[in-house]
Amino acid sequence: MFLHSKALLSLATVFALSLNSVAFAAEKQVSQVQIDTAKEWLSSLALQAATWGAPIVTMYALRYHDAVGPNAKAAPNTIWRMEDISTPELSQEAGYVTPNVNVVYGFGFMDLRQEPIILHAPDSNNRYYMIQIVDMWTNTFAYVGGKATGYKGGTYALVGPNWKGLLPSGVKRINCPTPWILLQPRVHIYQQGKIDLTGAKQVLSKITTQGLSEYLGKSPLPPLQYNYPDPEPTRPELPVSVLQYKDPLQFWKLLSAALNENPPPQDQITALLPMFKPLGIELDKTWDPSQLPDLILDVMRDAATHIGSLLSHLPFGTAYHGAFLPPPSIGNAGNDYLTRAIVARIGLTANTPFESVYWMYALDKDGNPLSGANQYTMTFKEPIPYYEPGFWSITLYDSVNNYTVPNPIHRYMLGSDTPQLKKNADGSITLYIQKKSPGKDKESNWLPAPDGAFYLIPRSYAPKPETIRILTDVNSWPVPVIEITK
Repeated sequence: MFLHSKALLSLATVFALSLNSVAFAAEKQVSQVQIDTAKEWLSSLALQAATWGAPIVTMYALRYHDAVGPNAKAAPNTIWRMEDISTPELSQEAGYVTPNVNVVYGFGFMDLRQEPIILHAPDSNNRYYMIQIVDMWTNTFAYVGGKATGYKGGTYALVGPNWKGLLPSGVKRINCPTPWILLQPRVHIYQQGKIDLTGAKQVLSKITTQGLSEYLGKSPLPPLQYNYPDPEPTRPELPVSVLQYKDPLQFWKLLSAALNENPPPQDQITALLPMFKPLGIELDKTWDPSQLPDLILDVMRDAATHIGSLLSHLPFGTAYHGAFLPPPSIGNAGNDYLTRAIVARIGLTANTPFESVYWMYALDKDGNPLSGANQYTMTFKEPIPYYEPGFWSITLYDSVNNYTVPNPIHRYMLGSDTPQLKKNADGSITLYIQKKSPGKDKESNWLPAPDGAFYLIPRSYAPKPETIRILTDVNSWPVPVIEITK
């Protein structure tokens, strides 16, 4: 069997790069065994490249959805503020998966290519809030508010990697690793066990941004042009992290555009990117499928088609009787590419354990998938430890779309913000997790479930050390289990 000369030369490049073998000449014959072996190796390479690149493709699509697309929520360098908690409807509108419903959110993509962006944080009168600052690779590299800087407020300069200049006095500098970043404020909506959405929105409204020029009293700089491919998902109503495109090869086009605009750290440029050269993925070069043979395009198409589903089903972290506790690298994974990709898929822009600890249940204690066809109980021997004015909660999500679940009582979580929770005689708290009401006497502790598969996320904001410790020692605190009931 003979290959097209373009395919043959590409295979020669693959073997030369990966196996240190002598490149085949274009006129030589390539055996079927060699072709099959090359395809197997390339398939593995494409899957690893997709795992590495999935987070920035997801952020690229989120930026398009929220900041630069035709239906953008807020222009770059401004903040979109949600009007309410992340109900199922608002979650879909935001395209944001596994949201926390104890807070009201803001989202804002900042373009730091021209100048620093000045971030103003308010004095919240000791209401919990924080501003998570995330790079385009989904790494949370800084916080304002929360445990990091407290609740008195301040003025900060978000400085891009290529800016050189002096900042005015009284402004605290935050160096940002990518030219684009995401600000994600969260403001606690509860005060003393009661919803105070108005007060939370007032705090959120005082979290503001402006360009350095404007801050100095000068004319604002005109925005830079944004001329990159528009994502074309197969189902726009699903979260951007699903990574399903009408043409699966668009995944690689978006990856190329995103990484050239927001290069990875230098160690990845030096040590990792050369491995992906056989796929046409290179820094400062636009991915061009016309320069790749069908064999390589086939494996890249297959990897892009399946990467979202694979990441949503892979276990990670520590398994404990149906619970999956993430590794301590969550939120800022560094070179832990698999954890970074899984979290981007099922919990985009996760926090670091310093500011928030959470874990996941998709199984009961016997290892069976959670389903609304069953009824469950879950007992916390004690509330999840946190520092005031933080909080703890457990929230239920639909496994199909990663959003909260519509239900007749509009309840999506239970925790420290639900003072009506009934305690057992020993001080423990038993929750009832099922589709139908467990009865009036237990309804205060009922978390409604959907018809089908679902999962649960417990959280602690402003966590105490004993909460953070369970990510490295699962037996250090009584992690609850989920039990099926008759």
